[in-house]
Amino acid sequence: MKTTNRLSWKYVRDEIHHEILSGRYGPGDRLPRDADIADQLNCARSTVQRAMQDLSDIGLVERRRKGGTRVHPEPVTRATLDIPITRHEVEKKGARYGYQLIMQEEMSAPRTVLAAFELTSPVSMLRIEALHLSDNRPYMLEDRWVCLDTVPEIRDVDLEIHSANEWLVLNRPYTRCDLRFYAISADQKMSEMLGAKIGDALLLIERSTWIDGAPITTVKTITTPGYQLLTSS
Repeated sequence: MKTTNRLSWKYVRDEIHHEILSGRYGPGDRLPRDADIADQLNCARSTVQRAMQDLSDIGLVERRRKGGTRVHPEPVTRATLDIPITRHEVEKKGARYGYQLIMQEEMSAPRTVLAAFELTSPVSMLRIEALHLSDNRPYMLEDRWVCLDTVPEIRDVDLEIHSANEWLVLNRPYTRCDLRFYAISADQKMSEMLGAKIGDALLLIERSTWIDGAPITTVKTITTPGYQLLTSS
């Protein structure tokens, strides 16, 4: 019986990406079938499919049902943005990270949260508000909802010590992530929490994640004035 290597989909993606960047496959060229790539790398076909989907998401290949996969005729370069662990983000800047839990409460999710998750029926979720600090100064205000049907074990996490941001990144991988970025004006609460002036423009990052269609968390993070977001391609 043939055994397959337990390669990660990211490794497979990078191998295919390298074949395209090296010129082996040019714009418009058809790539081998997923099954053939799986045989070549001795890995699961599902791993190849996940890798191909990521290459499709970043605009490097196009996939068509019964039409196979081709290198995009006009490849698009897109920046990628992973969900950061805020503690790491602060520490990479050479600052000391701090964290304060403001509140946590299990309650029925409001309509806005249900809409973010594309849900129509009432669901009980855990609401978490927390403040992330950099050298004892406000860095980021977090307003988060966690779906307890998907992540019931978060009830056992001491959120006074462990931030939900870090715990979820390490313990709840996602298969889908929706992101929105927009500016808002600081209100009284944001002014007090973030040290901003009322009316200051602040960056808000809204993020929702799912695993195989099941909602994990939706969070709004509001940053202090002057915050910069760096991504790479």
